[in-house]
Parts: sequence; structure tokens; C-alpha cells
Amino acid sequence: MFSTALDELGAVLARVDGDRIDAACGMLAGARQIVAYGCGREALQVKGFAMRLYHLGLPVSVVGDMTTPPVGQGDVFLVSSGPGETSTVLTLMGIAREAGATVLLVTAQAGGSAAGLADLTLLIPAQTMANDQGPQKTSVLPMGSVFEGALFLLFEIMVLKLRELTAASPEAMRARHTNME
Repeated sequence: MFSTALDELGAVLARVDGDRIDAACGMLAGARQIVAYGCGREALQVKGFAMRLYHLGLPVSVVGDMTTPPVGQGDVFLVSSGPGETSTVLTLMGIAREAGATVLLVTAQAGGSAAGLADLTLLIPAQTMANDQGPQKTSVLPMGSVFEGALFLLFEIMVLKLRELTAASPEAMRARHTNME
């Protein structure tokens, strides 16, 4: 089963557009501040990425935290919505756009409503809960697990690219890691 799952993840990630990854990294590196959001298990991946953005020295927060500032001009709202139709995501994207923030979406559904609201969309062509039933099912993993796994790996590659863009050393990143564990 491990081999099958890893093969599926590799096949999905091989189809992610490298130029869009670079564009997304440039957008994040140049942001006045980054505010991130995801629902459900995607939120866990987004929060992990936000932590790494902080380790890189980038100004980042997560929607729902008490210290999340308002978004506006020069900011990036980084949001994940695998199915592309999550009502909370659509609402928050609208708020961010109205405030003047740039919206960076990670999704599996290029034709979803969320993609229509994004300034830049990173497409991860993976099964989610939007297409995990019947003949549409493409993965041995349940529901949106392939998307979520690919999201983790995509974010890790983005951290490596952002480390180069920001010239953050591994030592500087370690120095920003919490000592409150």
C-alpha cells in the first residue's frame, strides 16, 4: 500500500506547474504580510506551512488566531480549498479581495468557484472529497488524502525555494523555532 500511495503522490506532484510554484513563491516573498487559511485536514497543512514561513522570517499569521491582523494592499491571502467550493473559503477570499489583498489559492479544482476569485491558482490535480466516489475515484487513499499529502510536499518544496529567495540560512530558521515546547 505504501508503494501505491507514494506512486500516486509522485504522479500528482509531477503535474504541478513549476512556473506557478515560482510565481507563488515570489508573491509570498514580496508580501507585506501573509495571512493563511485552510479547512479541515487542509488547515493542518496550511498551518505547518505558516510555521515554516515564520521560520523563514516572513510576516505570517493564520486566520482564526487572535493575533491575525487585517489584510489589505500589499498582503497575500494564502488559502487552500481542494474541492474549490468551500463556503468559508469563498467568503474569506471575497473579504481579502475587497480589502485589496492578493489571493493565492491552492486547489485541485481549476474550474471551481474559488479559482475564479484567485489572483494566482496553484493546481494540485489530486482526488479530494469532491471526486472520491464512484468512477471518479482515482486513489487508494480515502477522501482528500492524496491532495493533503501533495499539499504537504508542495509546501516543503516551496520552503526550499523561499529559503533561496529570502537568503534565510538554516541556522536563522532554527533560531526562529519556538523554545516553548
